[in-house]
Amino acid sequence: MCGIVGGIAQRNIVPILLEGLKRLEYRGYDSAGLAVINDGTIYRKRELGKVIGLEVLLQADPVSGHIGIAHTRWATHGKPSTANAHPHLSRDKVAVVHNGIIENHEQLRNALKENGYEFTSETDTEVIVHQIYHAMQATDGLLNAVKLTIKKLEGAYALGIMSTTEPDTLIACRKGSPLVIGVGIGEYFIASDVAALLPVTQRFIFLEDGDIASISINELIIYNGDGEIVTRPIKESQLTADSVDKGDYRHYMLKEIYEQPFAISQTLEGRFVNNRLQESSFGHNASEVFDNIKSVQILACGTSYHAGLVARYWLEKLARVPCNIEVASEFRYRNPVLAADTLIVTISQSGETADTLAALQEAKKLGAKYSLAICNVPESSLVRESDLVLMTRAGPEIGVASTKAFTTQLATLMLLVIAIGRRFQLTEKLEQKITSELFRLPGNIEKVLQLDGEIKILAEQFAEKQHALFLGRGSHYPIAMEGALKLKEISYIHAEAYPAGELKHGPLALIDADMPVITVAPNNSLLEKLKSNIQEVSARGGQLIVFMDETLASAADGNVQIVKVPQVENEISPIIYAIPLQLLSYHVAVLKGTDVDQPRNLAKSVTVE
Repeated sequence: MCGIVGGIAQRNIVPILLEGLKRLEYRGYDSAGLAVINDGTIYRKRELGKVIGLEVLLQADPVSGHIGIAHTRWATHGKPSTANAHPHLSRDKVAVVHNGIIENHEQLRNALKENGYEFTSETDTEVIVHQIYHAMQATDGLLNAVKLTIKKLEGAYALGIMSTTEPDTLIACRKGSPLVIGVGIGEYFIASDVAALLPVTQRFIFLEDGDIASISINELIIYNGDGEIVTRPIKESQLTADSVDKGDYRHYMLKEIYEQPFAISQTLEGRFVNNRLQESSFGHNASEVFDNIKSVQILACGTSYHAGLVARYWLEKLARVPCNIEVASEFRYRNPVLAADTLIVTISQSGETADTLAALQEAKKLGAKYSLAICNVPESSLVRESDLVLMTRAGPEIGVASTKAFTTQLATLMLLVIAIGRRFQLTEKLEQKITSELFRLPGNIEKVLQLDGEIKILAEQFAEKQHALFLGRGSHYPIAMEGALKLKEISYIHAEAYPAGELKHGPLALIDADMPVITVAPNNSLLEKLKSNIQEVSARGGQLIVFMDETLASAADGNVQIVKVPQVENEISPIIYAIPLQLLSYHVAVLKGTDVDQPRNLAKSVTVE
């Protein structure tokens, strides 16, 4: 993995491929490359590092063509290197770009070596391209060779394929990894994300699992997993090329932090009538599903998992609904037991998170009758495989470290709490209170964003730090976890989060003047307990930064620094307290000079295990 762009057109495809790769840079990658066919020859250019390096290479030695494929790679098999960069070739006749992981690549590699194929990379992808060339010797045409090849592949893949034997045909196929076709006028494109193609089209076909597409200038034929010709609908994207620009902001992450008031407004828009949540927002049969469920099982990874942890507190405290949550990658391998009439809730920004998709499929195998996806991408695999869906409507999120996707997930999950809670112990009075808080949320976030300057100054204390500890209690413990994740993701400072009550059970041994301790302290029933934990840190010389409700009578004292957060009601406060932690991690990363939007070793959408 990570990013695929390709196309066939009557114009030179190279500028389109380069622009597409640039628009996929947010996913994270370590090398870039492209290949085109011209006059019966494949011309390939690859470069370790950023797309700009590939662009410089092409300026010095230009290539052109009407058909081509391109890729940004995030290493899975083999270290980052030019030799391991895509596209990969077989005997200068076939070129392939690939997202995903081929699990049986070693067996295929050994068989191909016995047949005389030489490997120039450490990748699993090179197995695919040699296998296609090998199949071409035994069958008629590139399409049939691809069909034979993918039958041998175990794992996940999105593929773009071309060959000098059929220089007017581009093959695209997917299984477990996203791939879209962009429809132009007399031209077609492929990409792993619509964002790559927005400068050339807003009309897209979303391939389904098992699909193979044969694409020429004048014709597009799609075959399903059974080999039948099928028609997939063309969707008109509402996104524009400008919608994924940074504007006047230094980084996408900062832009997306500041977009959160609008994003939350979009999440709520049209889902209430006369201040009452409409359950049809979840799907036409949502009310029937909610009537039948007795418990909730949440499955997610990373930041989405933290959102799910907050939702568990909400569901059990506010609605009194039994709720379990598990990291999706663990759920599918531990032989779990699901209670009858459990609603499976999956959370994923992209809707293509491999572990979350696999966990949903495992839950269905275990007999789960009801599933709901919380997602930001309407045509994603997770959305298609779920019974009910509630879109977060966060808009494009380019920064690898999630910000507005997280807070819109939380807002969306609170809508779920309301809908399910009606059937349990959520009173109408409490529902009305939560609804009012949600409506005020965009304005309250605007107030929190005014802390930016204060937090920027605070961040200077982290310039030479290597470690940090985050503390929280109750529903704010997951917010502490999210704060720690953000800091480690983009500043590379080692950060951990603990429930504050766990301090005496080990972490207190780490406390000294070089270990900043960041504490989330809203004005709730756990505040007095949390104050005791703060004193434990202070007494041992720890440097404390406390994000505290502005109504509390506390002031900075010695090694304790206070950041006053605008007052909000307790039910909604986890969303509010996430914002200053995002700002803190951002400003620390800027001071440390890291790549804020594309942190090392990370990808935006984790589409492989």
